Amino acid sequence: LCRRQKTLNVSLPYRGGTGPLNLLIDSTGIKAEGEGEWNARKHGGPKRRIWRKIHIGIDEETLEVRAVEVTTSNVGDAPMLPELL
Repeated sequence: LCRRQKTLNVSLPYRGGTGPLNLLIDSTGIKAEGEGEWNARKHGGPKRRIWRKIHIGIDEETLEVRAVEVTTSNVGDAPMLPELL
């Protein structure tokens, strides 16, 4: 990914099911270097770390990723549930 890219659009194709879907939802955090972090590492000083959270919905039966949302680090899984469904 280019560090100048602000967003990453992910398109997941729709796959219909024959019965109920058991969706497993979890999230993980990723660290992205903020502006000036390389310079702070090189010369010392405060670091600006940017954390993002990836919320993933996985089909329990096939283990396919069915939904993805990226948020800031302070958003939990519960508020993202309607978006993932």
